[in-house]
Amino acid sequence: MRTLGIDPGTAIMGWGFIDEQSGTPTLVDCGALTTPAGLPQQERLLTLYNGLQALVQKYQPQAAAIEELFFGKNVNTAIHVGQARGVALLVLAQAQVPIYEYKPLSVKQAVAGYGGADKKQMQEMVRMTLKLPAVIKPDDAADAVAIAICHAYTAPMLQRIAETRR
Repeated sequence: MRTLGIDPGTAIMGWGFIDEQSGTPTLVDCGALTTPAGLPQQERLLTLYNGLQALVQKYQPQAAAIEELFFGKNVNTAIHVGQARGVALLVLAQAQVPIYEYKPLSVKQAVAGYGGADKKQMQEMVRMTLKLPAVIKPDDAADAVAIAICHAYTAPMLQRIAETRR
């Protein structure tokens, strides 16, 4: 199964595609969509929309995992991240890609086995899981790949639950 992981943001939106077979994830590609500072918000969102749409078309994911919005102290940041999430959700809905949302704590628990893992621990666990020679850069791309890995580990349980409910 090919999964797209998304770490939403307006200035930087991390993305990562993994393939998972028999419980083993492998990295397909990853990176970050960036928008210049000072660009009007609507143009930033359009840039993210076009970039993410091109990535979905190129890599054809069967599922997408996106981080749920975490409300910190900065309301403006939360609003802008929410808008970036909305763009990502729209692109995925238009492409009819099933969307799964994960809290940061769930991603940390799935990837590092510890909900209190810091950024360096998460990056190292992603590197080890995917057997990469170095940690993924930028951080936003590494976070997106971690979200995709979380889904790869969680999807079999979600499928069993769905089958039980039918």
